[in-house]
Amino acid sequence: MTTATHRRPLAGLCAACVAAAPLLAAPAMAADSVKIGFVYFLSGAGAAYGSHARDAAALMVDALNAGEVPAPYDTVGINGVEIEPIYIDEAGGVRKQIAEYRRLVEREGVDMVLGYTSSSNCNAIAPIVEELETLTNFFHCGNPGLFEEVEPDPHYTFRSAPMGTMDQVALARYIADVYPDTKTVSGVNQDYSWGQDNWAEFTAAMDALDTGATFKNALFPSLGAGDYGSEISALASDPADITFVSFWGGDADALMLQSAARGLGDSTRFAFTLGTGVIDGLGNNVIEGTIVGARGPNSYLAKETALSSWFADAYQETYDRYPPLGAYVAAQGILAIKAAAEKAADGTGALPETDAIIAALEGLTYETVNGYPISMALHHGHQGISDTVYGTYTGWDDEANAPVIEDVKTYDAKCVNPPEGVKALDWIESGFEGASC
Repeated sequence: MTTATHRRPLAGLCAACVAAAPLLAAPAMAADSVKIGFVYFLSGAGAAYGSHARDAAALMVDALNAGEVPAPYDTVGINGVEIEPIYIDEAGGVRKQIAEYRRLVEREGVDMVLGYTSSSNCNAIAPIVEELETLTNFFHCGNPGLFEEVEPDPHYTFRSAPMGTMDQVALARYIADVYPDTKTVSGVNQDYSWGQDNWAEFTAAMDALDTGATFKNALFPSLGAGDYGSEISALASDPADITFVSFWGGDADALMLQSAARGLGDSTRFAFTLGTGVIDGLGNNVIEGTIVGARGPNSYLAKETALSSWFADAYQETYDRYPPLGAYVAAQGILAIKAAAEKAADGTGALPETDAIIAALEGLTYETVNGYPISMALHHGHQGISDTVYGTYTGWDDEANAPVIEDVKTYDAKCVNPPEGVKALDWIESGFEGASC
C-alpha cells in the first residue's frame, strides 16, 4: 500500500457533445476489417458517464487504425486489421438491449461486442452472448453475480474490468487506515443488483476488519430517481460519520449537488466509490472531504507511464478536457481484446479465430491506460483484477485547474479481490482468507 497526493491536469469541465442516437457504420468489409459493436449510455442520466466512454472508444479506434498508440499496442488496428466500429446507445432498458445485441450479431454481423455499464444489462445479455457464440467483453459493469450466479461457466463472455467487490473492500480498508475513528456509517445506493451488492459487501468488509462501526440508514432509491430530497432528509436527521455511495453517472452528480445545497457535507463525510466521476462532472462543486475512488486506479488516480501519458494527452487534445473515468475503462476494454488477439495471432494481417482469441484472453495480463496492469485471473480467466486506489478530495487548485486529492493509498489486486473459486461475499465474510496485503 502506498500513499501520495494527486493533482491531475484538467483542461475543461465540459465534454464535447456526442450524438445520442445509435451511430451505424457501413456494411462490414469482410477480411479487410474487424467489425466491433460498442455499447455505451449515450442518452439519459447514464450519458454523463457513457458519452465519455464513447469518446474514448472513438479516439482509440482512430489511433489504433493509424498505428499511433504507444507500445505494446503500436500495431495497426487489431493485428494489422482495421477496426470498423458500430456505436449503440445502452439506454432504454433490458428488453431493448437484448434486441439491440441480437441485431448487432444477427443483422450487422459484428465479430465481437464491447460495452455495457449497467449490471442489469450485463446480467440479461450474458446468456444471449453464449447462445449466439459471440465474443463479448463487458468493459465495466461490476456486480459479482455476473459470473457467480448468472453465467458461472462462461466461454464467450468476459469482463476485463475488475468486479465492484474491489471498490468496497478497498474503501473499507481505506477508512480503517485513514479514518480509524469512524463509529457510524450510512449508505445510499441504487435499488438494483449493483447498489444492493455494493452495500452488502461494504458492510461485511467493515465488520471483517473489526472497525467497530455500526450502520444507520441503508437507503435504496430507484435507478435514475434524480430527486433525493427524502434520502438527504433521512441522512441529515440522523447523520453518520461516513455515508457510503455507489451511485454513478447523473445520479451521482445529482446527489452530490443536492447534498451540497443542503449542507449535508457538514455533518457527514461522503465516500463515493466512483467519486472521480463526480469530480469530472461537478469540479469544485464537489463537497470537500469526500473520499473518492474510480473503479480502479483511473482518472485522477492513474499512474504516469508512457501509455497513460499518451492517452491523457490525446484525449485532452481531442476533447479539450482531461479524460474522465468512463474514458479509461472504455479504453482498457479495447486493449484487452487487442492484446489477446495479437497474442493468439500467427503473423499480422488477419484476425485470429474467436476461440483462439478466447484462449489467449483467459489468464492474460495486459497493460492499460491507467498505468496499472489488469490480470484475467478469476472465473477461469474471464474476470479481471487490478490494484486499486482511493484518496480524499480536499479542494480545487485554480492555478492548475485540477482537483487536489490527498491521502492517496494504493491497494494490491490480491488484497482487495477474492481468490479464484471463492464467491466475493463469502470471501469477505471469511475475513479475507487468502488475501495478500
